[in-house]
Amino acid sequence: MPMILFGGTALPYHRVMDGMTLPPELERFAEDAIAAGHYRDLAELVAAGLSLLQRQEQVRLAFIATLEDAEVEADRDGWHSADDVHAEMATLVNEARRAKV
Repeated sequence: MPMILFGGTALPYHRVMDGMTLPPELERFAEDAIAAGHYRDLAELVAAGLSLLQRQEQVRLAFIATLEDAEVEADRDGWHSADDVHAEMATLVNEARRAKV
């Protein structure tokens, strides 16, 4: 049964991966991983790597979506610059100091 990174099983492959060229260090890593029995063959190893990239891309897109949502919220509700926040905090600190005196 084929193994996928982080467990699980893979569906049978229907495409042959011809003409793949890897840099020497990645080729050695792939050969070692296959020889150690972590992957059935290069196609399975590449599928595991692409699966990780796919998950990373999903996380990246979700992060971008949160930034876009925050931008919409800021446009709707207003926002403060770092300078505005710093000035407001300085005012509050000065008021607190005066209240103690």
